[in-house]
Amino acid sequence: MRLVILDNYALASEWAAKYICNRIIQFKPRKDRYFTLGLPTGSTPLGCYKKLIEYHKNGDLSFKYVKTFNMDEYVGLPRNHPESYHSYMWNNFFKHIDIDPNNVHILDGNASDLQAECDSFERKIEEAGGIDLFVGGIGPDGHIAFNEPGSSLVSRTRLKTLAMDTILANAKYFDGDLSKVPTMALTVGVGTVMDAREVMILITGAHKAFALYKAIEEGVNHMWTVSAFQQHPRTIFVCDEDATLELRVKTVKYFKGQGLLTGCKY
Repeated sequence: MRLVILDNYALASEWAAKYICNRIIQFKPRKDRYFTLGLPTGSTPLGCYKKLIEYHKNGDLSFKYVKTFNMDEYVGLPRNHPESYHSYMWNNFFKHIDIDPNNVHILDGNASDLQAECDSFERKIEEAGGIDLFVGGIGPDGHIAFNEPGSSLVSRTRLKTLAMDTILANAKYFDGDLSKVPTMALTVGVGTVMDAREVMILITGAHKAFALYKAIEEGVNHMWTVSAFQQHPRTIFVCDEDATLELRVKTVKYFKGQGLLTGCKY
């Protein structure tokens, strides 16, 4: 496990984007060898996506031979709703890069058979050869994707009922009206993400500090599902200073200085 601590949100976003960029470039994707990337939504990855778009527009990075799998999608929210994760991903990332729409995979929360949709998603990941790098974010309660507290740490893609804390946190995207916030979602499981060859988790802001503490300084616990990634052979937690407020001083000192990373260039 690796913890990378940057001074602020902007630097953490840039570091994460450079890491993704360099992983894709080093992989040397081509027509018969796609790089497969798992992606999150929410406010945390927006800075990272903006940087990746910048690298693409500068000619430093192509997504022509990249396949993506998103973590989750609300159930019952129309695909073209401004707060659906389809809309989020296209508006904030995909429409600004050269990715083939056929290589974008986002769960369909309006499928007639939701379990079949989840099973199909798992098959598509397997058919793609598995995920090379899964990028994730977490909630203040330490959930990754929509694997709420108490979720199985070997879970697969499935239908989940959202915790009230998650509904309250997401209300800001629905004019603060709880009645408009979806209460169910389709989500990859903890086990689905654990199967990725590499995992990078973005954690920024003081409101995520206790979750980061639970993720790396205490034991694996299904009430804090992000803690499962202590057991992944290649996990990187990328955070800003604010997110380290609950960590022990010696933990911060130990990991500080591990964030050196060169730029994103072919």
